Amino acid sequence: MKSHILLMSLLGLALFFGLGISPLQAQESHPFTVNDLLTMERISEPLISPDGQWVVFVLRTTDMEANRGRTDLWLADTTGKSPRRLTSHQAADYSPLWSADGKTVYFLSTRSGSAQVWAVPVNGGEAVQITDLPLDVESFLLSPKGERLLLSLQVFPSCTTLEETVKELAKREKSKVTGQLYDELFIRHWDTWGDGRRSHLFTLPLGGGEPVDLMKGMTMDSPTKPFGGREEYTFTPDGQEVVFTARRGGSQEAWSTNYDLWRVRIDGSKPAEAITTNPAWDTTPVFSPDGRTMAYLAMERAGYEADRYRIVLREWASGKERVLTQGWDRSCSSILWSQDGKSLYTVAEELGQRKIFSLERESGKVTPVVEKGYAGSPSLSGKTLVYALEHLKSPVQLFVLEGKGKPSRQITWLNKEKLEKIRFGEPEQFSFIGAGGDKVYGYTVKPADFDPSRKYPVAFLIHGGPQGSFGNDFHYRWNPQTYAGAGYAVVMVDFHGSTGYGQKFTDAINGDWGGKPLEDLQKGLEAAIAKNSWMDGERVCALGASYGGYMINWIAGMWPDRFRCLVCHDGNLDERMAYFDTEELWFPEWEHKGTPWENPEGYAKHNPIDLVKNWKTPTLVVHGGRDYRVVDTQGISTFTALQRKGIPSRFLYFPDENHWVLQPQNSLLWHETVLQWLDRWTKK
Repeated sequence: MKSHILLMSLLGLALFFGLGISPLQAQESHPFTVNDLLTMERISEPLISPDGQWVVFVLRTTDMEANRGRTDLWLADTTGKSPRRLTSHQAADYSPLWSADGKTVYFLSTRSGSAQVWAVPVNGGEAVQITDLPLDVESFLLSPKGERLLLSLQVFPSCTTLEETVKELAKREKSKVTGQLYDELFIRHWDTWGDGRRSHLFTLPLGGGEPVDLMKGMTMDSPTKPFGGREEYTFTPDGQEVVFTARRGGSQEAWSTNYDLWRVRIDGSKPAEAITTNPAWDTTPVFSPDGRTMAYLAMERAGYEADRYRIVLREWASGKERVLTQGWDRSCSSILWSQDGKSLYTVAEELGQRKIFSLERESGKVTPVVEKGYAGSPSLSGKTLVYALEHLKSPVQLFVLEGKGKPSRQITWLNKEKLEKIRFGEPEQFSFIGAGGDKVYGYTVKPADFDPSRKYPVAFLIHGGPQGSFGNDFHYRWNPQTYAGAGYAVVMVDFHGSTGYGQKFTDAINGDWGGKPLEDLQKGLEAAIAKNSWMDGERVCALGASYGGYMINWIAGMWPDRFRCLVCHDGNLDERMAYFDTEELWFPEWEHKGTPWENPEGYAKHNPIDLVKNWKTPTLVVHGGRDYRVVDTQGISTFTALQRKGIPSRFLYFPDENHWVLQPQNSLLWHETVLQWLDRWTKK
């Protein structure tokens, strides 16, 4: 018994030290570290029950030893009582949905060895497997009356049954031939090589029967790849049809953003027909409570993935449409109808925050409902609105709002004990006059344990996108608190091209990647240093990923004497070659105004490779081997140039990561390597 206790104690100490946490740290407060970041419990997918009493959500915990996240379902009481666990299996449980009566939660689980639909009673009882299909269920919906499932599965369009797809996969697995033949793009997408399968929607009676492919023979995906989910399809209110998003394209798919809405009978008796003809992006169909109106999101400009999403209202019977948000210069990211159908809720970025807004159906009047922090995932029952909220000093918690104008109420306090032991840096939003005389916003974060009499080195973070933002959110890859906790002042600037400041501001980066954004970064950094005397303007390191990585390479040539060191993660070195390397061709074609052979000047205008002769700053290069958006040869080329010029440099390569570093142990190595690089060049 004593030896067992000793062994457990040693294992506990090993866990502490393996994470870089001492037993003393576990008891006392400490500055925020990457270990805190990785071990935070993460809330996602909150959904309120039909009676408004419960919120089901997914809770992700990190298993460092297994090097993965574990997901379970939890229930939170909307009155604020302590949440309780609903599932506890070692397998992944996720993607919950309520039954119409609120007595059962349906969800996806891998506990049977593949991803299938399961159901668990809310008031106690074991989970029951609902589907037992030979392929993984990737997403699902319940029909309005709960008698039918709508499933998405990966199948070969030429196969007429699931079994045929299974046989074809088995045949390929047994074959000794490894060559893959392609006739058109995409040959690979995001982090996956194409094998001919498509994501198709199937209906399946809950009482049993054969799944029906609603997209027979269609070489299209719904949900769309690589990030689409069940928000891209829905049942009609009578349950007799399905509306879904899919991209037209065929051989032009790799350079098309022509996503349309389609309708099809649930029995698949007729081919699906397109109901929108907009050449740009149409998505997220949601029916009003009375079933007479379908709202959806639509862009206007074909070929542009960062155009503004507008809410369109379509009379279902007549097909007549009206754009509800044409006069509102914000891009909507979701749609939620009020119970009476007189208003809608949406989420949109605004001035460094992500807010929830209410829109009147008739007038289009916009009213902010949740204004501070990064809000999202709104869910409604009656007048009770549940939403997720995070900010620069806290991961996601759940809140309830019972009626417009009433104060919100927090109903989860997960990570409470961890957060109480952490000393954060204090964030502050600032603004300055940037390129073209425009007002530009940014954030600074003070070092943890801030002492105004000291001078601190600066970590200058540059966001990706480029149509993105470093706002008031709790990021799990580029969290400024990891630098503040390590003794750095942090500066982040939402340069021209960033989202949440109006479409004109976002569009300003088109064809000007190294112009106005660089000017904003230069002016923003100097404005932050001038405002905060405790920042040491002589000890600054710039870091960025994706477009931020491109900007690091551009800075190296355009601003070579400003920084002590640089960190380039998944950034392009050569915009010309990057076009031929990447997969989604509409992106560079829009940003650089055509193809490299039609408009070579667009790719040469701000191309980092042409300024390598000016490079002199020590640089850490990081890249993922499964990054097919910014291909790893760009990172290798960057490191090669640095080495050939004799510039101090390191290359951190992850053969099994994509555009993001996701595995916990890899994330730990990434942060440790980056912070060591900053320390080496900026710490006295």
